[in-house]
Amino acid sequence: MRIDDPTPGSASLPREASASPQPAVEFSFEPLTPTSFLTRSAIVHRDRLAVFDGGLRLTYSELRERAGRFAGALEALGVEPGGRVAVIAANSHLMLEAHYGVPLAGAVLVALNMRLSPGELGYILDHSGATVLLCDNELQSLAGDAIAASSGAARLVNATQYAELIERSSFVWRGVPDERGLLSINYTSGTTGRPKGVMYHHRGAYLQSLAMAFHARLHPESVFLWTLPMFHCNGWCFTWAVTAAGAQHVCLPRPDPEAIWRLIDEAGVTHFNAAPTVLTDLAGHPAAHRPDRPIHIATGGAPPSPALMERFAALGIEITHLYGLTESFGPVVICDWKAEWDELPAERRAQLKARQGVGNVIAQPVRVVGPHGSDVPADGETLGEIVLRGNDLMLGYFQDPEATAAAVPDGWFHTGDLGVMHPDGYVELRDRLKDVIISGGENIASVEVEQAVASHPAVLEVAVVARPDRRFGERPVAFVRLVPGGEASEAEIIEHVRTRLARFKAPSEVVFRSELPRTATGKIQKFVLRTQLSQALGGQDQIER
Repeated sequence: MRIDDPTPGSASLPREASASPQPAVEFSFEPLTPTSFLTRSAIVHRDRLAVFDGGLRLTYSELRERAGRFAGALEALGVEPGGRVAVIAANSHLMLEAHYGVPLAGAVLVALNMRLSPGELGYILDHSGATVLLCDNELQSLAGDAIAASSGAARLVNATQYAELIERSSFVWRGVPDERGLLSINYTSGTTGRPKGVMYHHRGAYLQSLAMAFHARLHPESVFLWTLPMFHCNGWCFTWAVTAAGAQHVCLPRPDPEAIWRLIDEAGVTHFNAAPTVLTDLAGHPAAHRPDRPIHIATGGAPPSPALMERFAALGIEITHLYGLTESFGPVVICDWKAEWDELPAERRAQLKARQGVGNVIAQPVRVVGPHGSDVPADGETLGEIVLRGNDLMLGYFQDPEATAAAVPDGWFHTGDLGVMHPDGYVELRDRLKDVIISGGENIASVEVEQAVASHPAVLEVAVVARPDRRFGERPVAFVRLVPGGEASEAEIIEHVRTRLARFKAPSEVVFRSELPRTATGKIQKFVLRTQLSQALGGQDQIER
């Protein structure tokens, strides 16, 4: 019997009563916002440890109380709905509380990269229109210099003042009138010009947080270590995802390998996220060991080499490869592992894990397109640009409609990343458009060369960039860090690559370094290496080798 049929034996309803009247109050819709996860966890997990930050411990009910009082403090400081609040802090309870307190006040969060210069930070303060700058006490000098480099409109509040403010402020918990409203502005690195402000909406952050909790398999017993900066894409939305699961946030100011291994044992860490460069340092650290508890690591920011994947597999640690950008709320693509791959040889498993994968559970299918916008063949060979669209894409660039239009020329966000589509529907990143090396009319993917170099047992880390060449236009140069105690000559590494790739793809030079320049999120700064090569050449083309 259909549920809308009259009850047997009863009289039929009058025609005018059969139509469903419009309810006076909307009860079947609630705007999506990631702050709602704290509402739930403060009820369900109220006495469970939420935050472990040095000597500070907070339960979920305490975290909610502090976030609400933070919102009240912002109102007392004159921050109006839609106003921007900037925060410069290490991974700490202060930065985590800002991810709740700022939106609860109806304001917009601007989490700042603490590795930027005062001039760069000053530009962001002015461009975003921030009226308050909250900072760690240790970063107060940098914050003051940033304000000095700006118009000076932002009011500086240090951690000590913040603690006093929330102590005496009233509890505020504003609703979200529009789930597509502005939640946060995250600024890009600005390596090719002024940084752009990527606008996140409440709906996208809510859905992305659920996707991250789902794929990371977070649950109330999970212990999440903050090695990824919370300022980077709002911590890939794990600032909200961990709370959604009722799991524990373990704060770590900086991704120091020794501290990570220590906290893995002392805090019982089960999850963390990190760039491949951070993982490289972890794998090569003297304290590296097989942990007592299963650990799940998500990595992104650059393609991890199959050799790195094999090193962690030997430690019994599971790694999931992710891909995304600031514009996509962090990871939009995941290398979703299939059980049948477990039976494959170790080397093949590592190759499969190094692929970027498929769209996450809330994302739209990823496309790889050619120059005219049509999809390339799914043959694992034909190169194209990765394009995206969906709920986990930005609203656009703040106060920059021209840059927004350029990034989304046809209704799809163009990433600037080159990749191939495999027959099984998994995407594999091959290079950034700007990092492709054109040598003798042939395109060389720097990632492909890096993976070949990294397969040498003495290589810990590698970055491949182009340098000018009179004969070929450009030639690849490999910057290499060796494993502690490892030995390898330039000729040996070049020959090693030639046994794996076409000879023209092998680097012409190998430069050995003890460290490679990195961004605050752990990515190798290839533009710095290119600049160093250019300076070494004195502006002249390379003499034919």
